[in-house]
Amino acid sequence: MGTIGEAVRRRRSALRSGLTGRFLDLGLIVVVAAFLILLATRVLEHGPSFFLQILTFAIANGGIYALIALGYTMVYGIIELINFAHGDVFAFGAFLSASLIPVFGLGEDKPFGVLPALALLGVFVVTMLVCGVLNVSIERIAYRPLRHAPRLAPLITAIGMSFFLEGALFLWKGPSNVHYPNVLPSAGFNLFGAEIGTKEIIVIVTALVLVVALALFVERSRLGKAMRATAQDRDASLLMGIDIDQTIAATFFIGALLAGAGGTMYGLYYNTSVFDLGFSAGLVAFTAAVFGGIGNIYGAAIGGLLIGMIQSFWDGYFESAWTQVVIFAVLILVLVFRPTGILGMRVPEK
Repeated sequence: MGTIGEAVRRRRSALRSGLTGRFLDLGLIVVVAAFLILLATRVLEHGPSFFLQILTFAIANGGIYALIALGYTMVYGIIELINFAHGDVFAFGAFLSASLIPVFGLGEDKPFGVLPALALLGVFVVTMLVCGVLNVSIERIAYRPLRHAPRLAPLITAIGMSFFLEGALFLWKGPSNVHYPNVLPSAGFNLFGAEIGTKEIIVIVTALVLVVALALFVERSRLGKAMRATAQDRDASLLMGIDIDQTIAATFFIGALLAGAGGTMYGLYYNTSVFDLGFSAGLVAFTAAVFGGIGNIYGAAIGGLLIGMIQSFWDGYFESAWTQVVIFAVLILVLVFRPTGILGMRVPEK
């Protein structure tokens, strides 16, 4: 009788959990639908050309957030650590690339052509590699010794590393906004009344190429398979001969490559940066990673795109002073209604 009673209780608990999950999903759908209806009324007021213009900005903005969010989700997926210093690595990439642009012979008064494009590619490569080395050094010095410590210890260390990098950037460039050279061509074309600039196209294409390259690397390469195996079961991966330390270091390195590229694109697109850029952009990108599904690469990319669209559409159609409030309200709503994010991936306990 006890066994039957326990089975009945488990069944009732499962039913309650299922009903609760459905109600939460329904609540999230209602919130999203209400926002879309409100947005649709504003779109009708301003016309299709303005909508297309904002949409272009939104996709470019979302592409940058997606690159940052991928670093958060990769590290969390493999060691369940929120690397708060990742946003500051992104800001470091923006500062470093701004300093490298004149070194590579680029400038605002020079025409953009094949040779400047190759020089800009060199800026990207050097910035990404330096950011990768920086992030691997952070992992080796600050995180690896605390890998078996209580989870609060590496979390506090990550916050400390974030403040350390932010202070270093403050000493390097000062408290004021740093001008980023405008080296990309300003030409564009008109599409249904909206001005589509070359900057937006370059940012969108670059982000798309990097996200696709990362997805293919993780799915098809030997190291990518090792990363996925380590994320699923670290002990089993170790028994199968996978070097856990090397795999985790590679994860930090790849995440920083994307952050360095994102920082460079941010500077090229907005032509400015500031020492605490990593704090603000990092929090938004973290929201994107949670929104898409923390630990899921595709979820981070989708979350970054959606958060970028929410930010741009709210700035364009509503009161921009409330934009940050709306973004973090999205984070709260996701954590309440769907804690696993859009794609719903659960990271196993390690």
